Amino acid sequence: MSDASVIERPPVPPVSATRRRTRRRLWVVAAVLVGALVFLLVEGLGSSLDYFDTVDQALAHRASLGTSTFRLEGVVVPGSIRRTAVGTDFRVAEGVDQVPVRNTGSPPQLFQKDIPVVVVGHFASSTSAVFVSDQIMVKHSSDYIAAHPGRVKAPNGTVR
Repeated sequence: MSDASVIERPPVPPVSATRRRTRRRLWVVAAVLVGALVFLLVEGLGSSLDYFDTVDQALAHRASLGTSTFRLEGVVVPGSIRRTAVGTDFRVAEGVDQVPVRNTGSPPQLFQKDIPVVVVGHFASSTSAVFVSDQIMVKHSSDYIAAHPGRVKAPNGTVR
């Protein structure tokens, strides 16, 4: 045989080195997949939670809430509803604590004094007590009243 007929082949790495690389790749892929799954679960569950702060909670945490958007629950104070050119101003209360709300847009048809509402918005600033809102949700379900009887009593003691 002549030297021309011999084909040189690249050296084959040992089997153990190839297996280690394959295992390492599988671990990296598994870690990425687990990380992505955890991220999706945390983001999905975090954004699907439907919570709100009561008036006293919001006032107590006003500095930390700053101007971030959240939901504020309270009862509409009688005599506080004022129509404006851009919406409605009113006050919500829980016990003796009250928060003035400036809402843009039209309030829902069931909106009135002495009813529990949830408003979506933010404080005008981290030191301001004025809550700027763009959505009013009226609570009126009998299921809600049965589940939260202490939350839906109007300041005059009536239940809606």
